Amino acid sequence: MTLHTPESRLFVDDYLPALLAQASQLISGEFHKVARQHGFSVSEWRVMASLADGEAISIGDLAQVTVTKQPTVTRLLDRMEAKGQVERLPHESDRRITLVRITPQGAEAVAQLMKLAREHEHRVLEPFGLQRAEELKKTLRQMIALHADQAEDSEDVE
Repeated sequence: MTLHTPESRLFVDDYLPALLAQASQLISGEFHKVARQHGFSVSEWRVMASLADGEAISIGDLAQVTVTKQPTVTRLLDRMEAKGQVERLPHESDRRITLVRITPQGAEAVAQLMKLAREHEHRVLEPFGLQRAEELKKTLRQMIALHADQAEDSEDVE
């Protein structure tokens, strides 16, 4: 990667979406190798990590949090359900919504990978110190919350 001086810096070297995308690609890519070594595709890992707390969520919300198109998530869930890793549940008040939750078997299958993910995260953030790392996460959560509504509004326009 070529580093530029402040005077010759490329637009993308100082543009937040480009920086976030690059950081995400590099850091996620490091861990995706580990996930594949443990028998999970990147998409399966994202689903399992999103469901790991045991709470049931809608397939639409799961697609959003895993940054995956809903039809792709649905096909993925079919395979994962066949493996006994997840289960689908009816929504208690809206028949149009299907919920999904990790099974005990799925939680056991991903437990070691979750530990390795935390260790990877620690190695990534350690050079910045605990306080800066927590501030970064807090800022990112705030950005996501502020822009999630706008993303939903733009989807309604299409």
